[in-house]
Amino acid sequence: MAENTRLYDLFQPDHYDVYLDINRAKKTIAGTTTINGHASQPVIKLNQKYLHITAVTVDQQPVPFTVKDDEEAVKITLPAAGDVKLSVDYTAPLTDTMMGIYPSYYEVNGEQKQIIGTQFETTAARQAFPSVDEPAAKATFSLAIKFDEHPGETIIANMPENHEENGVHYFDETVRMSTYLVAFAFGELQSKLTTTKSGVRVGVFATKAHQPKELDFALDIAKRAIEFYEDFYQTPYPLPHSWQLALPDFSAGAMENWGLVTYREAYLLLDPDNTSLDMKQLVATVITHELAHQWFGDLVTMKWWDDLWLNESFANMMEYVAVDAIHPEWKIWELFQTSEAPMALQRDATDGVQPVHVDVNNPAEIDSIFDPAIVYAKGSRMLVMVRALLGDETLRTGLKNYFAAHQYNNAAGNDLWQALGDASGLNIGQIMHSWLEQPGYPVVTAKVNDQGQLVLSQQQFFIGDGQDTGRIWQIPLNSNYPAAPQIMAEREVVLGDYQELREAAGEPFRLNVGNNSHFIVKYDDQLLQDILDHADQLDAISQRQLLQDLRLLAEGQQISYAALLPLLIRFADSQSAIVNAELYHIANSLKMFVKPGSSEEEQLKRFFNRLSQDQVARLGWLPKDGESNDDQLTRPYVLNAALYAHNEEAIKAAHQIFFDNQDQLASLSADVRGLILKNEVQNFGSHELFDQLLTAYQQTTDPSYKADLRMAIPTTTDPELIKTIIGHYKDANVIKPQDLRAWYRGVLANNAGQEAAWSWLREDWQWLEDTVGGDMEFASFITVSAGIFHTPARLAEFKEFFEPKIDTPGLTREIKMDIRIIESKVALVEKEQAAVNAAVTKAI
Repeated sequence: MAENTRLYDLFQPDHYDVYLDINRAKKTIAGTTTINGHASQPVIKLNQKYLHITAVTVDQQPVPFTVKDDEEAVKITLPAAGDVKLSVDYTAPLTDTMMGIYPSYYEVNGEQKQIIGTQFETTAARQAFPSVDEPAAKATFSLAIKFDEHPGETIIANMPENHEENGVHYFDETVRMSTYLVAFAFGELQSKLTTTKSGVRVGVFATKAHQPKELDFALDIAKRAIEFYEDFYQTPYPLPHSWQLALPDFSAGAMENWGLVTYREAYLLLDPDNTSLDMKQLVATVITHELAHQWFGDLVTMKWWDDLWLNESFANMMEYVAVDAIHPEWKIWELFQTSEAPMALQRDATDGVQPVHVDVNNPAEIDSIFDPAIVYAKGSRMLVMVRALLGDETLRTGLKNYFAAHQYNNAAGNDLWQALGDASGLNIGQIMHSWLEQPGYPVVTAKVNDQGQLVLSQQQFFIGDGQDTGRIWQIPLNSNYPAAPQIMAEREVVLGDYQELREAAGEPFRLNVGNNSHFIVKYDDQLLQDILDHADQLDAISQRQLLQDLRLLAEGQQISYAALLPLLIRFADSQSAIVNAELYHIANSLKMFVKPGSSEEEQLKRFFNRLSQDQVARLGWLPKDGESNDDQLTRPYVLNAALYAHNEEAIKAAHQIFFDNQDQLASLSADVRGLILKNEVQNFGSHELFDQLLTAYQQTTDPSYKADLRMAIPTTTDPELIKTIIGHYKDANVIKPQDLRAWYRGVLANNAGQEAAWSWLREDWQWLEDTVGGDMEFASFITVSAGIFHTPARLAEFKEFFEPKIDTPGLTREIKMDIRIIESKVALVEKEQAAVNAAVTKAI
C-alpha cells in the first residue's frame, strides 16, 4: 500500500450533505455527497473505498479526478485553492462484511428479513460516502436517505428526522463530529422510549423477532447512565436523543455512534425473567461504556488513532464508575478485578506487546491496535490509578475543564493530563508517560536484606523470554506502611528497619492494596509467610490478588508452579466469587501439565473433585431464593470443576434437571443452563440431542440461550458431530460470521475436536480472510489458537503456518506475540510438569 498522508492537511471539510439511495433487493448504493470546506492547495484528496465515482463537480462544473484504490482515495484537481463546494456522484455495492453500510439478517416466524445498519469505525465511512475520513476532520452532516421502503419500516440516525419528501428521509444537521461516528439504520423495528430528567429522549430499538420485555433492562440502564454522566462530567448531553440499536449481525461488541449507539444483540437485549447476574453486569457495562463515549470520544475526540486509548481506556474505566453508581449492590469493581486486571497483566507480560500509545498510519494497522487487553484493559487500569491518586472531586473538576476546552474538537493525551494536573497540582503527565509510552509493567520485589532493612526494587516482568532494556516506571505503591513512598520512581528504595516497621504497623507489609496499580509483587519468603498467616483477615480483592500475583510469578518461572497447589486447597471453601474465579483459573491451567486420558489426568480430576465437592454440596445445581450475589457467581465455577472431575452425583443431578425440562430447555435457570446442556452433550450425547440443540440454536432469539448452546454443543466427543459442526462454519444460515470465532474456539478447546478445528483454520484461511478480514477482530482467530496450544507439536505447526504470514498488515504483531506465548507455555510445561503432577498426587 502507498504511504498514507493526512488528507486533512490538504482539505478541511466544514459540512457534508450526504444523499444515499439504497436498494436492498439489488444490493446497491447510489449517492451524491456535497462538501463545503477549505482547500489548502488546488490538488486535494478524499477518502473512498469500493466507490465507483462517476462525476466530481465544483459549482456544477466538472473537475478532473483520479481514483487511487491503493491509497483508498480519490485525487481531485480544483480550479483554485480556498473555500470550495464540491459534489461527488458515485455508486457502491451493499456488502455482507459487517463494515460500511450493510444488511443484518434475521427470521420472524420462519420468514427471512433484514435491516440495514452501519459500522464506520475505524476507516469504513469511506465505503459509504467520499470524505476526509480522519478523526480530526470534524464537520457537520445532513443526511438524506431513500431506500426500497415498504409499510411498517422505521429509519433512525444520529439526529431526529425532520421531514420525508418523495420517499427521501431528511435528518437534522448534526453537531461537529468525526466521520466514523455517522450512523443510520432502517427496517422493521420495535422500540421503547423514555426521557431523562434533563429532557434527553432515550430509546432502545430491536427487530421484531424479540419479545418487547427484552428491551426494558437496557432502557433503564441507558436512561440512568446519561443522567449519571451529565452529573459526573458536569457537562450536558449535547444531542436531543440517544438511541440504542441491537443489530442481528455486528462484528464488534458495540459502537458509540453519536446519538445512535449500535450493539450486538447479546450485549443489549436480555430476558429480565431469566438472565444470569453476570450477563446483566456484562450488558450494563457495555451500555455504560458506549454512553461514556458520548462525551469522551464523541464530544472530544482523539486527533489521530495513536491516541485511541484516550477514547477507549477512559470509557472502559467509566463503565464501572457508572454501573457502581446505578447498581452499588453488584460490587461491580470486583468484576474489574476478574476481567480487566488479569487480561491486562497477562497480555502485557509478553515481550513485544504494544504500548498503550502506539504510532500507526496504515488503515490495516489502525484496526490492529484495538488490542482489548492493552488499549481497553491496561489503559483503564492506568486511569483507575489516576482516579485513586486524584479522588473523584478533583477528577470531575479536571474533566469539566477538559470538555469545556475541547468540546466539538479534538485532543491528545497531554491535553487530558494538563487538565487533570491543573485541577490537582500533580504532574500527572510525568507519571502517566512511563505507563503509556512503554510496553510491559514491573514486578516489585519486596525483601528483608541481611541488615534487616526492608528493600523494594522494580524490574520489568516477563512471561517467557524477554529482553530487559532497563525500563523504569513511576509506580503508585499504595502500601499499608507509611514508610513506603506514594510514587516509586527509582529502581530501588530502602524503607527502613523491617522489625521496627512491622511492630509499628501491627500487620503484614503489603503493596498495591486494592490492586489498583498495574504491577505485581514478589515478596520474599518471610514477608509472604506473614501475609499467608493472616490471609483470613484480607478482603476478597486482596486474597484474589495474592493468588493472581503468585500465578503470574509461576508462569514467569520466578517461583515453582507446584507451590500454588496448597493455596488452592487453602482457599477452596471461599465464598467470594472473585477468589473462586482466580482459584479455578489456576486449577484449569493445571490441565496443560497432563495428557488427555493419562493416569496423571485421572489424578488431576480427583484433585478437582477435592477442590469443588464441598462447594457443590453447599450450593447445589439450582439457585436459591435470597442467596448472595457471590453464591450465584460462584456456582458455575464449582459445577464446571465437578463435571471435569466426573463427579457422578453432579452428573446425575444435572441429567435429571435436563430430563425434567427437556421440552422447555430455554426456561432452565440461565445461571446453570449452559453447564446442564454441556453435561448432557458430553455424558449423554446422541445425534438426536445434537440435532435438537443445533435447531434450537438456529431458532432462538434469546442471546443468552444462544450463547449457552454455542458453549455446550462443541464439547461433543463424537467425531461425526464434530465434523458436522465444522461443516457449518461457512454456512451463515447456521453460524453467523460474528459468532464463528466462538464456535471455532469451542471445538479447538475440545481435545476430541482440536485437530479438526485447527486443520479447518489452516485449510480455509483464505476464505476466513475474505469473509471477516476487514474486521478488527480478524486477528483474534490467531490469539484464540495461541491461547489453547501448549505442546511442542502445536507450536511447530503454528509457526509453520503463521510465520509466512508475518508481514501481513495488521497481523505482524499478533503473530510474533502469539508465537512467544505458546513458546512460554511449552517451556513452562517442560520445566514444571513433573513437580506439578507430584504436587497434585500429594494434594489428593
